[in-house]
Amino acid sequence: MAVRGSRTESLVAESSQSWLPLERTWVIQGLAWLAALLFVAGVILLAGASPLQVAASMWQGAFGTEAQFGRVLATLAPLVLCCCGLVFTFVAGLYNLGIEGQMVVGAIAATFLVRLDSVRIARLEAGGLPPSLVITLALLAGILGGAGWGLLAGILNVWGRVNEIFAGLGLNFVAQGWVLYLIFGPWKRPGVASMSGTELLDPRLWLPTWGRSEASPVALLLALLALALTVLVVRNTRFGLQLRAVGRNPVAAFRLGIPATRRLLMAFACCGGLAGLAGALQVLALFHRLIPNVSSNLGFLALLVVMLAGFNPLLILPIAFFFSSLNIGSLQLPLSLQLESSLAGVIQGSLVLFVLLAQGISRRYFLKEGKQKA
Repeated sequence: MAVRGSRTESLVAESSQSWLPLERTWVIQGLAWLAALLFVAGVILLAGASPLQVAASMWQGAFGTEAQFGRVLATLAPLVLCCCGLVFTFVAGLYNLGIEGQMVVGAIAATFLVRLDSVRIARLEAGGLPPSLVITLALLAGILGGAGWGLLAGILNVWGRVNEIFAGLGLNFVAQGWVLYLIFGPWKRPGVASMSGTELLDPRLWLPTWGRSEASPVALLLALLALALTVLVVRNTRFGLQLRAVGRNPVAAFRLGIPATRRLLMAFACCGGLAGLAGALQVLALFHRLIPNVSSNLGFLALLVVMLAGFNPLLILPIAFFFSSLNIGSLQLPLSLQLESSLAGVIQGSLVLFVLLAQGISRRYFLKEGKQKA
């Protein structure tokens, strides 16, 4: 048993060396960011605008008023939650593109639970649950719904032999079809079925916000707690070490006594649960109803954030804040400079591509350097 334990720790230690490439290659990563920004500046110049004017306009759009900054924070909370979930699957060697569907199912589950008791709350009947309890149960329902949807993707991958990318994308379509069916079918507003979504929730079931902004302190607190828990679990627990070992070589990890299949399924469930919580917050804190695009594509944006962070949870918050600011700030571009707000996507995609290229170059350099020393 001692031999097995030492070999397991050796495998985990070896995997941890490749888990945080950014820590070994700050200069290369910095050059990658600079190259990406220069590329974006070139694109802006080709569009006939000034990069400095674009930067100033986006800054004004993100931080010009309390309401605009509130939108940045309102986007940040679910984005951070999705990023935290993806850390678990990426560390386990899984590409969970089904996070969008897991977020949508979490929103559906939260809406379902709220609708069960909303009528009694509205009428203040004796049997009605307190609004705070309903909100708590709705958040838990979102977590369970997302975790279950994530676990389904894991089952398709582990036992159905379906690649997690295709399983996730397929389940995304199912979840999106499900939400459209509910909005235009059983949950449609009385007398009308509209793309604007279901009927508004009772205001007592809305999460509180700062002033007149859209930012909810409860949502931000949950996101920060999830981030702290992710850092603790992935970096400082045996479960996190086993996830890294499984991500590096699941067959070897299994032979060394690590329940690889169980860990893979748990990674899917953790990711789905956090994404489901993000979906529930979209319903309770932001839209106050179920809408067709309830995820706002934050799941896919979280993929870019986590890849740019090199799967390092410590880098998630600043990068997610930067991306959230880009998303909100870019809405000012059509108004002030007659440029498309999609420029934010160009910036985000360019950063990820250049940084991934830099990571590949740095890995090749360190591998060559290691062989020469050997």
